[in-house]
Amino acid sequence: MNIRLETEADLLGIRAIEEQAFSTRMEADLVDRLRADGDLVFSLVALVDDAIVGHAVFSRMRMPAATLGLGPVAVLTRHRRRGIAANLIREGLRRAREEGWKGVFVVGNADYYSRFGFDSALAAGFASLYAGPHLLALALQSDGLPSDAGSLEYPAAFAALE
Repeated sequence: MNIRLETEADLLGIRAIEEQAFSTRMEADLVDRLRADGDLVFSLVALVDDAIVGHAVFSRMRMPAATLGLGPVAVLTRHRRRGIAANLIREGLRRAREEGWKGVFVVGNADYYSRFGFDSALAAGFASLYAGPHLLALALQSDGLPSDAGSLEYPAAFAALE
């Protein structure tokens, strides 16, 4: 398996993965909108035998500053349970840490995302439409994230999901 940043030639394959992985086209549309709005920071693809089998998005959060949102993460059904999503997430977190991003937020399964260091307690200090046990955060730098940081605001493209 190889993981790399998306290229223009990958866009149709990425859309196909998102549409196959989720029950609606909403996530595929979200990725397209994030890209069009310039909010994608890392759009990573996983390849097996030169075919795209997985995709993960890290987008720029509006608030707090210098943070990213993770998601969607998608893997073709026949390639699941092989660590592809985990490798995409780890690579995105590595890149984000190296580039100096303060933290990453995700809405998802706490049992799954905690293996990467995400914690719902760290996200609990942020007011958000997504507040609750499925909102998790991960500090990437030693100075961490403030626990009373105020509002959490995803890019405008996420408004279509509400």
